[in-house]
Amino acid sequence: MEREASPLQAELKQKRPFPSPHAEALVGLLRTTDLVRREATALLEAHGLTLQQYNVLRILRGAGPEGLPTLEIAARMIEVAPGITRLLDRLEGKKLVRRARCPKDRRQVLCSITAAGLELVARLDEPVATCDARLLGGLTPERLAQLIALLDDLRGHVLARTEPPASSARQDP
Repeated sequence: MEREASPLQAELKQKRPFPSPHAEALVGLLRTTDLVRREATALLEAHGLTLQQYNVLRILRGAGPEGLPTLEIAARMIEVAPGITRLLDRLEGKKLVRRARCPKDRRQVLCSITAAGLELVARLDEPVATCDARLLGGLTPERLAQLIALLDDLRGHVLARTEPPASSARQDP
């Protein structure tokens, strides 16, 4: 007896079953990420921003007026941004961020959000919250909590396999 296609198989018009539950879960995660990203991208593009630019502005708003060094912004990004300098160049060109040499360490560049950047992010708070609620509104609070816990578990597992342990730093005798 042939097994009925999963919702993901049907959505992707896939005739053959996935080779494993792991493969199906990963494809489902990637497909869902793509759908969510498209909605968020459309919202932000209407305001002249990319997802990564918006992420930088949110990071800098949270950092306060003292700002953050470039590499710290890169470390806090949701998605790895190999071109963090170009990303900041674009935001600076839009007058949404400013950069200045750190007075304590001239090798470091501190980035901070401008008044225009703060105003734009504040204007986006409600539309982004509405988009978030619309995208995840099909989940009960309990299922949403489960999703958060599952994603936390998955990230923890992946990070434990990819990041060197903090204690592995070389110590000289």
